[in-house]
Amino acid sequence: MYQLEFPWLLLALPLPLLVWFLLPAKRETSASIRIPFFEQIAEAAGITPGEGSVIAHRSWLQSLVLALSWCLIVTALARPQYVEPPIEKKEPQRDILLALDLSQSMETKDFRAPDGAIGSRIDAVRQVVADFIHRRSEDRLGLIAFGDAPYPLAPFTMDHPLVRTMTEGLLPGIAGPRTAMGDSLGLAIRMFDQTNTPDKVLILLTDGNDTASKMPPLKAADVAKAKKIKIHAIGIGDPAATGEDKLDTATLEKIAVTTGGRYFFGGDQQQLQSIYDTLDRITPVEQKLLTWRPRIELFHWPLGVALLLLAIYYLTAGCAGLFGRKVSAR
Repeated sequence: MYQLEFPWLLLALPLPLLVWFLLPAKRETSASIRIPFFEQIAEAAGITPGEGSVIAHRSWLQSLVLALSWCLIVTALARPQYVEPPIEKKEPQRDILLALDLSQSMETKDFRAPDGAIGSRIDAVRQVVADFIHRRSEDRLGLIAFGDAPYPLAPFTMDHPLVRTMTEGLLPGIAGPRTAMGDSLGLAIRMFDQTNTPDKVLILLTDGNDTASKMPPLKAADVAKAKKIKIHAIGIGDPAATGEDKLDTATLEKIAVTTGGRYFFGGDQQQLQSIYDTLDRITPVEQKLLTWRPRIELFHWPLGVALLLLAIYYLTAGCAGLFGRKVSAR
């Protein structure tokens, strides 16, 4: 649609009429006969010069051109604009970071699929996490893999196919055989420090206990709580195992409770799918809708037409006057 940025300036349209009515006409004294020593000659002849007046009148064409030009100039000052249709942008209000354990134990084949087949833990994780990523199309997602140390595989991004591709290519042991869960929490905190979204969620998945971290997991959880990062912890290992393969459920529960998240245990692929379904439900999509309407300035059109009218009129009038003087001189 079309609009004026300063429509109140149209009140200046009748200003020339107010000036014409309220202010007195300009008076100028000039001699009708221009000869040297005019006053002395008139005194010698005993003649007293009289006074007269010449009133200049505008032609109807000049009045029309001036009136149109004034209207166009005032319209240009009011800044006419063309307002285009609104453009909307959805801005995510939540960042979700996925931290996946890639220690050597993730290749253990003890996960039962819905069809009864037994597969490795990492195969079940790839399938379930890829499905979760597909559902979170309106959130920014990031990905961390950890073993001996944590590694950021994908920064927070809306490029979900990239995150899904990275997830599908994960292999057990590529980050080392051990589990650095506390250090992975520290890396997640540093990644969240670079974002400004109001809601920050970390989904931590592991099948063992912390055997390689320099930062204790519970201390990292306290830091995450101070920075308002919610951690959901998922354990998929064997709590009855011994050594590095034992799932540390107590630590995972404390991490979740400390940060306001939830702890889940997945014993097979169906349970793991149910866990991510629950996480998808308890973290609804939150977005901020930004709307703006581009504006195209049009003031140069009425201003250009006004200048063109004045230029054409005065050039034409000047040429006519010059031509008329030449004819009379003949």
